[in-house]
Amino acid sequence: MTTDIHTPVITELDSRVDSVPRLVFAAALKYGNLAAIEDGDVNISYQDLPNESLAVSRALIATGIKPGDRVAIWGSNSAHWILAAIGLQMAGAILVPINTRMKAIEAAEIIKRSGAKLVFSVGDFLKSDYPANLIKLFEPSQLNIIALTNRQGAPLASCCDWSTFIARKNQVSEQSARDLAMSINGEYLSDLMFTSGTTGKPKGVMSRHGGMIRAFSIYVTTLGIVPGDRYLVVNPFFHSFGYKAGWVACLLAGATILPQSVFDADEVFARITNDKITVLPGPPTLYLSLLAHPGLQTANLSSLRVAVTGAATIPPILIERMRSQLGFKVISTAYGLTECGGLASICDIDTDVATIASTSGRAIDGTEIAIFSEQGEELKAGETGEICIRGFHVMKGYFEQPQATAETIDSEGWLHTGDVGHLDENGYLSITDRLKDMYISGGFNCYPAEIEAVLTEHPAIAQSAVVGIKDERMGEVGCAFITLKPNHTLDEADLIAWCKERMANYRVPRQVKVIDAMPLNASNKIVKAELLRLFESNKV
Repeated sequence: MTTDIHTPVITELDSRVDSVPRLVFAAALKYGNLAAIEDGDVNISYQDLPNESLAVSRALIATGIKPGDRVAIWGSNSAHWILAAIGLQMAGAILVPINTRMKAIEAAEIIKRSGAKLVFSVGDFLKSDYPANLIKLFEPSQLNIIALTNRQGAPLASCCDWSTFIARKNQVSEQSARDLAMSINGEYLSDLMFTSGTTGKPKGVMSRHGGMIRAFSIYVTTLGIVPGDRYLVVNPFFHSFGYKAGWVACLLAGATILPQSVFDADEVFARITNDKITVLPGPPTLYLSLLAHPGLQTANLSSLRVAVTGAATIPPILIERMRSQLGFKVISTAYGLTECGGLASICDIDTDVATIASTSGRAIDGTEIAIFSEQGEELKAGETGEICIRGFHVMKGYFEQPQATAETIDSEGWLHTGDVGHLDENGYLSITDRLKDMYISGGFNCYPAEIEAVLTEHPAIAQSAVVGIKDERMGEVGCAFITLKPNHTLDEADLIAWCKERMANYRVPRQVKVIDAMPLNASNKIVKAELLRLFESNKV
């Protein structure tokens, strides 16, 4: 299908399109028989998506779900995950996505803290029976589970399969469910997403429909995502990158959603070729894995057009290799966090390579970004401090945690991100690192991302991750964990000498550990806590 890069996004069709339910109905009118979701044997067009979603909504209403109730989803990327999310939002419920890498006891805590009245969960995933593991932690009357996929285990009294659940729709009229869905406006809460909990127990971030729709309308317009694009969503749906910048962005643009349950380089290569993938967002680790894959030279990647990534610092050579070896024509970087709905800044597609590599773009329309010192003073261009955000998409607050909310959003409406960075004179944001990842070596602040960017330029290195380790003389020094490109070797002393030629001495890693693969979380981000554990246990 031939598309026009200037095709307006759906939000321009009708100003009332300010929520996911209203978006689904509007997209059906605009995009008709274009494919909305392709997932194995499941193929749903845009014109059929409202009825498929309403079936879920009607079944939920029949089950007793009311507007304002919380409904959790604990499962891998799939068509049923999307239908469950849209369906519960059509019923006025609030989506509570749960990380699939969590153990049952961790998922149970989020379910209890959110007050979720029902849980959609994958049947079997990662060699585990998710519903069976979860039910053990609740009284029989406390938990209602709907299996998104077939289970192999013994029947569970509190767990209903997908088809049996959907059959409940006949108890509720389609028109009444449709009327309810259309009443859900931009001020309604869309989701309650729990943060990673790096500073304590995870906190539930309350976000509204309207802010999400407005922000990701800007996202798809900036990137030039158009009707007929084929969008492989590798980023997990429980994360904003897979949910809001993933399938919601597709609904806005009229693109086809192709869910990928877990990242596997072999599978991704095959899907790019077989499914003619045009849009493939992901963290830098995703692209580095593809570039290091032995099948790179023989893979057919000609369909790829748009890539979106984000990190503190990305080596320019990575951008260049993504263009020359992976074939991307549009590469952009963006920045956001759960507390601002996942998007605060983005690079225009005509931005030069150096700026894309070194910044996360400029604030999106309706958003302010400022840098503040530890003393609360707003800093000038080029000065490094905490990144703060103010705008229409800042969270309503942390669920049932007013004190934590007040500590994060100040009296003037600034969201304090905990990220470190600076703005240049043109308003482009450079992220130095997370405050928590910084270490101090000999009195100097060291930001691992800056060191990693240099390491990635080494011809033998596929991926790198730097952590601070204790040192009697310097307080802390850097330890670089690296993976190698195929058929390459590396000497520790040689790498340290190479680093000394390219960075200040206090930044040079004092130790180098070569490992087979980086420990990654479900969002394909490196788990530095695990690297520290490996170091401290002398297992590397």
